[in-house]
Amino acid sequence: MLFTDRLYEKAKPIWNKNHSHPFVQGIGHGTLDIAKFKFFMRQDYLYLIDYARLFALGSLKGSDLKTMSTFAKLLNSTLNVEMNLHRQYAKRLGISEEELETTKAAPITLAYSGYMLNVSQRGSLVDLVAAVLPCTWSYYEIGTELSKIPGALENETYGEWVQMYASEEFGELADWLITLMNQLAEGKTEAELTKLEEIFLNTSRYEYMFWDMSFNLEMWPTDDEQ
Repeated sequence: MLFTDRLYEKAKPIWNKNHSHPFVQGIGHGTLDIAKFKFFMRQDYLYLIDYARLFALGSLKGSDLKTMSTFAKLLNSTLNVEMNLHRQYAKRLGISEEELETTKAAPITLAYSGYMLNVSQRGSLVDLVAAVLPCTWSYYEIGTELSKIPGALENETYGEWVQMYASEEFGELADWLITLMNQLAEGKTEAELTKLEEIFLNTSRYEYMFWDMSFNLEMWPTDDEQ
């Protein structure tokens, strides 16, 4: 059994909750309150900035030119393609670039990205991949599942989001990270694999918390700002 098969089985209960979360289902059925999605888009913009930093770290920690080059391409794509598309999409929703740039990070956003950066900076490349993989892999699964809902791909507000994460290009990124995870896990002791499993499960849990945070518009409990 591939190591990622083991990870998938362990994370499946968490991922099932992600898939069935009212925020995710609301995107697929076109029923999500637009205010909740705008909140998500602004927090996700901040998250993407740190996600790009993780790809930079991946290039730094890569032990061969192919891995270094691929992470460098992912960094460039995140900063100059995905984030630009994010800004354009946000603009159509009535969110200006200034609003994106001045958004205050919610507690879960800080905790999630901070955890990934901490694990990745302190650990090796395999720790980094274990941290970033749930986001890419689960988003592709969610996009694929939502695309099967009648009308989801054509929805005026959320169709483009579903198309993006159900796309072949995004699936190829998930597949590359899955393959890399299996390659890096080869020869690891059970103790090392258990550590990687816990990292993977933790960021899977943070994925659920990010959906839940967005659905409930959660900022700091002592702060009324959204």
